[in-house]
Amino acid sequence: MAKEVSSKPKQKLHVFDIVNYIVFIIIGLCILVPIWKVLIDSLNRVGVYQFQLWPSQFTLDGYRTIIETTALYRPFINSIITTVLGTLLGLVLSTLGGYVLVQFDMPGRNFLAYLLLFTMIFSGGMIPEYLVMKKLGLVNSMWILVVKHGMNVYNLVLMRNFFEGIPASLYEAAKIDGCSPMGIFFKIVLPLSKAALASIGLMFAVTVWNDYSTVQIYITDPNQTNFQYKLRTMVMDGDTPTTSYNVSQTTLFNAGIIAAILPFMILYPFLQKYFVTGVNIGAVKE
Repeated sequence: MAKEVSSKPKQKLHVFDIVNYIVFIIIGLCILVPIWKVLIDSLNRVGVYQFQLWPSQFTLDGYRTIIETTALYRPFINSIITTVLGTLLGLVLSTLGGYVLVQFDMPGRNFLAYLLLFTMIFSGGMIPEYLVMKKLGLVNSMWILVVKHGMNVYNLVLMRNFFEGIPASLYEAAKIDGCSPMGIFFKIVLPLSKAALASIGLMFAVTVWNDYSTVQIYITDPNQTNFQYKLRTMVMDGDTPTTSYNVSQTTLFNAGIIAAILPFMILYPFLQKYFVTGVNIGAVKE
């Protein structure tokens, strides 16, 4: 009995695919190698400058020092509070704002959209912004991190683009059934927006968590600073904690860096399936 020959043509590997793989491998190495060096140096008792695949003297004392440093507790709690509240505020304003901009029968919709887009190109500058924050009573307060990052026009535009991708028939069917605009928002729009909410929420969270410049400009009270600012003070100004562990300053510096990025390294795998779907929400639609 003759064997059946598969009619499916073999896929050829084109030159573009090979170059594409090589480029992304190089980009991946450029990202992973520095992170790996920081991780290894944080586990190495002796500070070294050269690259090592494994620590020559393994130790966890750098992380023990970070955990036992009471001066980091208050900034860490401040960062958690501002990140959670800033992300929630940003999602509320971005989703509501994006939903308003897809109401095609709303008077002045285009003018409002252009007004928001104008702020992405032009701003009042640092001094007017400082005066506004001072009038609002946010200077020298950690709540400035929540309010300042709560409104992001770029993320609002992304949410609007995602809402525009929802079939218009769903909106029309809900209106026929007597659903109010806010009812459509909570019962139809939000349940379909998990990918967009996860990806944009992650953007808000990373922005608030990593914000250092805002704290440096607006906050002088050490009790109102965040975790990133305190770590920067430790690393750049040599304000390292006294410890009984026999570890180098380089080990402490790198352990602090890993401690700063660790929360999102743990969080990202749980949001990856939504984030991969949500990265295309700003794509051009045909």
